[in-house]
Amino acid sequence: MSAVEEVPAKKGAMQKVLDGIERAGNKVPHPAIIFLALIFIVIVLSQILAWTGASVTTEVAEPQTVQVMPQEEAGSSVAGSDTPPAPAVPDYELHTEKITAESLLDGDGIRFIFTTAVQNFNDFGVVAVILVAMIGVGVAEEAGLIAALIRKMVKVAPKGAITFIIVLLGGISSVASDAGYLVLIPLGAAAFASLGRHPLAGIAAAYAGVSAAFFVNILITPADGIITEVTNETVALVAPDIQLNVTANFFFSIASTIFCAIVMTIITERLLEPRLGRYDAAEAPVDAPVDHQPTDEEMALESRGLRWSLYYLLVAVAIVSLLTFIPGAPLRNPDTGEIFGNSPFMSSLLFIISMLFLAAGLGYGRGSQSLTGATNVINAIVKTFNGLGGLIFLMLLIAQFIAYFNYTNMSTLAATGLADLLERADIGALPLLIGFILLVVIIDLIMPGVIPKWAILAPIFVPLFYRLGIAPQTVIAAYRVGDGPVNVITPLMVYLPFIVLVCQKYRKKAGIGTVVSMMLPYTIIVLITWTLFYVVWYAIGIPWGPSAPVHLG
Repeated sequence: MSAVEEVPAKKGAMQKVLDGIERAGNKVPHPAIIFLALIFIVIVLSQILAWTGASVTTEVAEPQTVQVMPQEEAGSSVAGSDTPPAPAVPDYELHTEKITAESLLDGDGIRFIFTTAVQNFNDFGVVAVILVAMIGVGVAEEAGLIAALIRKMVKVAPKGAITFIIVLLGGISSVASDAGYLVLIPLGAAAFASLGRHPLAGIAAAYAGVSAAFFVNILITPADGIITEVTNETVALVAPDIQLNVTANFFFSIASTIFCAIVMTIITERLLEPRLGRYDAAEAPVDAPVDHQPTDEEMALESRGLRWSLYYLLVAVAIVSLLTFIPGAPLRNPDTGEIFGNSPFMSSLLFIISMLFLAAGLGYGRGSQSLTGATNVINAIVKTFNGLGGLIFLMLLIAQFIAYFNYTNMSTLAATGLADLLERADIGALPLLIGFILLVVIIDLIMPGVIPKWAILAPIFVPLFYRLGIAPQTVIAAYRVGDGPVNVITPLMVYLPFIVLVCQKYRKKAGIGTVVSMMLPYTIIVLITWTLFYVVWYAIGIPWGPSAPVHLG
């Protein structure tokens, strides 16, 4: 037995808290299990509420019957005018309606469960959105286009702007999240090391860019389409005539991406790098793997691929432009001729973006010879779809959960009851939205995924806030703010072990504590500043996106 026994280092308060979060998080089951449990809870709770006669009385607006006046000859209501008469706008009248809880365990409820399972999934537009969006993004990623763009932009970035470029690229790369994590984070470390800066600061900057503001981008992403569809499913409970577009938060998303990139750049250069100090190569393990250095031939093929990608993209943009911008083009509104707002162009925006990615990916694959031939392209799409199997199964469960929740009227009961309570409290819309942001932050510690959280929160909070006069797009914008900042410190982030491995290339003693201690300032400062940014945006009343005002019209 050794005369001197090694005494384990005493853990600090923060480490104990993080260990507790990690232990609790490891006990959280798979999201599919969570939704199965939620479905079971909804079924049982619906019967309990039906037994107790739970109900609410609310006012519902319905259009009055409108008499249509006969048109004048030649379709004009004014002599000599070629303008057709404006359609009659019906008046709405309020009437009181009693809404009661419906059981899923009585005869009608059981019939609903058995007869609508397929239809619930069929009506859940999220799955189609995922598949369409990932056609283009999947081909671009499989061809290597996204990774090549990241490498090229980091290589040509000015030294003084390298931190901002890496963070901004991280935000943009969330359109294909794997590329951001697996390519940009190691590249950020290498770029900082090549400039004589601490590589762990490069890792932190890239990780923050990819993850701390994950759900905003300067591009429309597949996640935007999914969240929009889920929102439309739930807002239909209280406002069937409202249909959000994927651009409902577009202005706010672009502004938030740039704002957060600036904040993260300041954190990296003013707080993190001074704390890390000068990098000592002796901290790295002696057997640390060496980054692959592309050969001249590989670099030439990559450059050729990027050129071809640009050519294909320009052709695709030209085709879309011809279909949109010339007078009478098919993607304009056939009645008003408008392009933005209520038009086929806006309705097909996600499909258009997917096709632009597809064109760019095909061009890169052909130019770099990484993806040639129709069979290989089809295989790339199939491989992308194969990777979506788990998500599609989760969508099946989410579709049933939302359908059951709606059928039982539990969402209406909860939203109406909470709305009445909050109206009596009279604390104002903005404090409620800030409280919602903080709730999302807390949930994100144990459920980092964008989609599963929203699928749970949307059926409750979208109708609730709507009844309080808060627009659905305003709620989604608040959700974006709460969703990101904690991603970089939660032990449940699936890429955290990979981040630790990258850190260990440069500091052999690095662990989860190393990563969390680096990223905690990003979480705190981004959350505070981004919430203030949201508050200012809300107070000024800037639209969140095209035809998406802050307040209900």
